[in-house]
Amino acid sequence: MIRIGNGYDVHKLGDGIDLWIGGIKIDSNKGAIAHSDGDALIHAICDALLGAAALKDIGNHFPDSEIQYKNIDSKILLRKTVDLLAEKGYLIVNIDSVVCLQQPKINTYTDEMQKCLAKIMNIDTDRISIKATTAEKLGFIGREEGIAAYAVALIEK
Repeated sequence: MIRIGNGYDVHKLGDGIDLWIGGIKIDSNKGAIAHSDGDALIHAICDALLGAAALKDIGNHFPDSEIQYKNIDSKILLRKTVDLLAEKGYLIVNIDSVVCLQQPKINTYTDEMQKCLAKIMNIDTDRISIKATTAEKLGFIGREEGIAAYAVALIEK
């Protein structure tokens, strides 16, 4: 059985906060304001994987109302998500994703992100696509007020 899921995450950006994307700390003067570390890419991937397996969403499994998830490293959430899928007999076929961020440019980080995510999900790097785009200075992303990420996951049983 082959299943597909999609995920989306968005976070407001604030000054003096670390910016984490795809498990990698990005050199930036702004970071995501969030209950966890605010890694929008990992959150979108988790939602895509959970959706593909019909296991609800990241907020259901790791609610921001729970103190145990305050400032948690999103790589831990991804590992737990992969474990949930494995319990149901699913394997990850591939991930395709897009990060929408005006500044900083993250293309130089995507290879490192792929390696980090592949290790967590125990898949080859060529099964993970990470694309980066800006919003052409339009909307909250273009005004550098936020970050968004989209992901699609294909899984099989």
